[in-house]
Amino acid sequence: MKQEKKFETESQQLLDLMINSIYSEKEIFLRELLSNASDAIDKYRYLSLTESDKYPTKSHQIRIDVDKKARTISVTDDGIGMSLEDMEKNLGTIAKSGSKEFMSKIKDAKEKDDLSIIGQFGVGFYSAFMVGDSVEVLSKTLGGEAHRFYSEGKSTYTIEDTEFDQDSGTKVIVHLKKDTDDLKYSDYLETYRIENLVKKYSDYIRYPIKMLVTVSKQDRDDEDKPVDGKYHDEIEDKTLNSMIPLWKKSVNDVKQEELDEFYKSKFMDYEKPLLSLNVHVEGLYTYEALLFIPSRVPSNLYSESYEQGLSLYSKGIFIQDHYKDLIPDYLRFVKGLVDSDDFPLNVSREMLQKTPEMAKIAKNIENKIIAELKKTKKNDEEKYLKFFDMFGEHIKYGIYSSYGMKKEELQDLLLFHHLNDEKLISLEDYVKNMKKGQKDIYFATGKTLDEIKTLPQLESKKKDGVDVLLLDKNIDEFCIMAMVEYDKKTFKDVSSEKDEVSKEKKEELDRLASENKRILDNIKEGLSGKVDDVVFSAKLVDSPVCITTKDGISMNAERVINEEPGQKENLKSTKVLEINPDHELFKALADVSSDEQIKDYGSVLYDEAMLLQGYDIEDKAEFVKKLNSLLIKAAKA
Repeated sequence: MKQEKKFETESQQLLDLMINSIYSEKEIFLRELLSNASDAIDKYRYLSLTESDKYPTKSHQIRIDVDKKARTISVTDDGIGMSLEDMEKNLGTIAKSGSKEFMSKIKDAKEKDDLSIIGQFGVGFYSAFMVGDSVEVLSKTLGGEAHRFYSEGKSTYTIEDTEFDQDSGTKVIVHLKKDTDDLKYSDYLETYRIENLVKKYSDYIRYPIKMLVTVSKQDRDDEDKPVDGKYHDEIEDKTLNSMIPLWKKSVNDVKQEELDEFYKSKFMDYEKPLLSLNVHVEGLYTYEALLFIPSRVPSNLYSESYEQGLSLYSKGIFIQDHYKDLIPDYLRFVKGLVDSDDFPLNVSREMLQKTPEMAKIAKNIENKIIAELKKTKKNDEEKYLKFFDMFGEHIKYGIYSSYGMKKEELQDLLLFHHLNDEKLISLEDYVKNMKKGQKDIYFATGKTLDEIKTLPQLESKKKDGVDVLLLDKNIDEFCIMAMVEYDKKTFKDVSSEKDEVSKEKKEELDRLASENKRILDNIKEGLSGKVDDVVFSAKLVDSPVCITTKDGISMNAERVINEEPGQKENLKSTKVLEINPDHELFKALADVSSDEQIKDYGSVLYDEAMLLQGYDIEDKAEFVKKLNSLLIKAAKA
């Protein structure tokens, strides 16, 4: 008996939306049909456990059949099937999948862990109309009658009695649209295309997805030896999916070699990963993840073309690539995937809904990565040094970009160059090795390590054997400043104006400043606009001068910020010219009576200090002119 019915008004509107708007890629239709087939088998398997007298155990499979002449693709399962009532409810009214209802019935059953339900026939079924001008569904429940649903995706559909050569299950037949100039629907009839789509989206569905394929095989002679140059075609029933995801296996059952090969294949890298994490989490939120840190920096990591994020699976079915919200930006180099039955997907199953649970999963993943890095740092120094050389700046960025909020989590992963040794040092080891009575953690900044090591400001620290962190990366100082302190020790720039000196030393410097007020005032006046003050220094041993800063902005921070693209106004640090009162050059200034000549000396000393600290002289011609003038006067004297 054939019945013609109309879709409900709301269903018709949603159907139009499904076909034209909800899905971003037309190829998704196959994923949806295979997912529905898998769900139908899940339901049958559950009933075979709970009502084994009515539902005998089967060896389940899903079949894909292609008929190029008829332009059809069919997906057949041997699952629970649909009765006439089910067909009207699930296909005639969109979004009546019944999965929610079904889940509520089994939520307390111990077999629940063996199920994977998205919906036997939810909105995903209607994605078939993106590629098909009509769709028919043959279905039969165990011991029931078979029925056929047919629709062209417009206002009506028909349901009628039919024949179906299975004891239970469903067959969906998609009649492909005609090709257009822009869209070649017949591509979906090609074996290679079907195989690629199954591999991409449905490789880890737990039941075998089979299809008849034509394979070329070498002819063999009477003695079963291969015949050179002669081949013939054979039809082979091929399983297209691998079924069991690597991440679904017990951690103890997965070898490192398997993880390495999976990484190289999945992420197209010819080298095995530096670190691998196989994560299984159960509780309020349950998920599995495979996370990898590459053994080399991706060539496009710092370009706009780089796509960060993790591949997203729900119940073993691929949903989305490069999902950014599950990995923080400072860990953008991490590759991997996450799979959870609990992901809150949108109606097209192409995106996650943002929920508090999602934020917790993301935070848990971040914590797992940090814990693995700490473990590696403790147990495998060589491997960690390799990691830090490649990605250490990202860890520093994690502290800086969070305004120091991630300090406690990340600070013990940091390593720095330092004054007292060529090897990198952790903050923990720096503090352990601090001099008796040392209150601060000292650091110096610059463009290169060689430039930093020659800074005049380091001279007193070298003399006293005090270690100094050498920060040669642009992010270093900003990371340190965001941290403020470590282990209750404040970070202090050796190029800052203030320095700890004894009471006696301070009194001596104050006396010298009073006695040489004319010289200091003249130099300060001559450097108006360049420095805020001119003082005597306790930092210097061999060098005549250095430039320090105050009010929190260092010369290095000034340089880095001003080099940023789009920086409209130049930031200016407040500079102080510090003079070594014990240097012969200053002692010679005491005999200079001309105020203008002292100003010239001050200008040359300022430029000399800038050169010593790795900065360009603003006016090279003026510098040479003044230097030559002073040399001539000195020679005549």
